[in-house]
Amino acid sequence: MIGTIAITDEGWYRFLAKRPELTEVNFWTPSARRTFRAEPFSPFLFKLRAPHSAICGFAYFAQFSRLPDWFAWECFGQGNGCATLGEMRARIASIRERIRYDETTGSDEIGCIQLVSPTFFAPEAWVPQPTDWHPRIQTPMKYDLAIGEGRRVWETCVATTKVVASETAISSSVSSLIVDPAARYGEARLVLPRLGQGTFRVAVTEAYGRACAVTEEHSLPALEAVHISPFAEEGPHAIRNGMLLRADFHRLFDAGYITVTPDLHLEVGRRLKKDYENGRSYYPYHGRKLRSPAMPTDRPDIGFLRWHNEHRFLG
Repeated sequence: MIGTIAITDEGWYRFLAKRPELTEVNFWTPSARRTFRAEPFSPFLFKLRAPHSAICGFAYFAQFSRLPDWFAWECFGQGNGCATLGEMRARIASIRERIRYDETTGSDEIGCIQLVSPTFFAPEAWVPQPTDWHPRIQTPMKYDLAIGEGRRVWETCVATTKVVASETAISSSVSSLIVDPAARYGEARLVLPRLGQGTFRVAVTEAYGRACAVTEEHSLPALEAVHISPFAEEGPHAIRNGMLLRADFHRLFDAGYITVTPDLHLEVGRRLKKDYENGRSYYPYHGRKLRSPAMPTDRPDIGFLRWHNEHRFLG
């Protein structure tokens, strides 16, 4: 299996290491010019620079996106490694100034490597970096975790995580994620990491091309990722259990005043007019075919849509 080892800001690491409750983090870069690719849910290891030159933790790669900083903050909050959005923006500006980033020719978005199920090691448990790591390397490097130094580093990380899980009083939900990382990514694939709320929101937003499935509104601040089957009722953070809707349509969907049929047509219920003696803004959309993701695997699951039709829609 192939994993990634990436140089990690020590401040980012120390901030997040104090927050073990976080189940997803954003490994961001001040520039969105470079795209990062990796196998979904493959290991992503955090490496500190000299003088530490050590692996201080790892997580699992979910996806890469170019995002406005405010959107990254809304999705991940302190999972960005900062206490506030203002602090995050100050850090971005400082790094851009240091690298002489030309904002007149570059994007104002940041690169977001989104990671799930993070584990951070205490300093005494840091793992020595690969012996073949060249000191001039600045970009993420792929390693085969089944052979050589890649295997040595990964197996030590797994062993360290088992010790941490056995010696630390952690919740069952967290321990079930980190007790055996090898089982989550390997031939057995017994328990795989999953998207969290933030990664779900980004994934759905990207799958729908940043446009409302009903109105095709593109104003990002007005759009929200919707769970078809609510997460609170065991609906998964999965793209096929999601749609991207304008905020008002989201609220109507959650309240049961509108629904989406298995063939992806919008239904506006009679109860909207009955309860509020209005709805003129929404009835013209009744029967409209929804705009669905280009990838068939990202389109709404019929089972989830039927659940909403039968259990949430007021008719």
